[in-house]
Amino acid sequence: MNISEKSAGLADVAGVVAWKALLAGPGLPELGPGPRAGVRALAELESACAAAIKAGGLADERAELARGAVLLWHDHHEEAHGIAQEIASREGSWLHGILHRREPDYGNAAYWYQRVGQHQAFAELARRAGEILAEAGEMELRRALFRGAAWSARGFIDACEECAGRTATEARRAVLERIQAAEFAVFLENVLGGAEGGGR
Repeated sequence: MNISEKSAGLADVAGVVAWKALLAGPGLPELGPGPRAGVRALAELESACAAAIKAGGLADERAELARGAVLLWHDHHEEAHGIAQEIASREGSWLHGILHRREPDYGNAAYWYQRVGQHQAFAELARRAGEILAEAGEMELRRALFRGAAWSARGFIDACEECAGRTATEARRAVLERIQAAEFAVFLENVLGGAEGGGR
């Protein structure tokens, strides 16, 4: 997932490596709720998250946000939702938005992303999404996902909703799933680095 160890901030290298390993396989999360085959069992993930928290020395809220992202990556929606709804920060709203977009409950997702606002971490998400779109030759989709040079969370919600309506090609769906995976990675990097309110 290309999580930079340099972005870890307060979380040490061992913690970053441990969390990075948890955002891996089996394949990318679907745009919808899943569950897809081969996801790790909840009890196994909880044990692994506890070890990663211990290795990284994360503060309580940051630990919960990282744990929520990992559980959601592996399609444990109910447990991830229980975490997101207890965290009032922008990062909590961001996790909440990802969760409801995948549920899918697009209107609710839009509400939570509106609470996030234009997060500074979206600049990195825009960079990675731009690379994915350029590689795929998806210039039309790029116009839908950006407002000028800025990432549009609402544009991405709308694109996912359109895809769920089965009007999109499998190639388009694959591009959106890659962008969603990039969002998970950027979210986790932000939590590990404690940027813009993570864990405050």
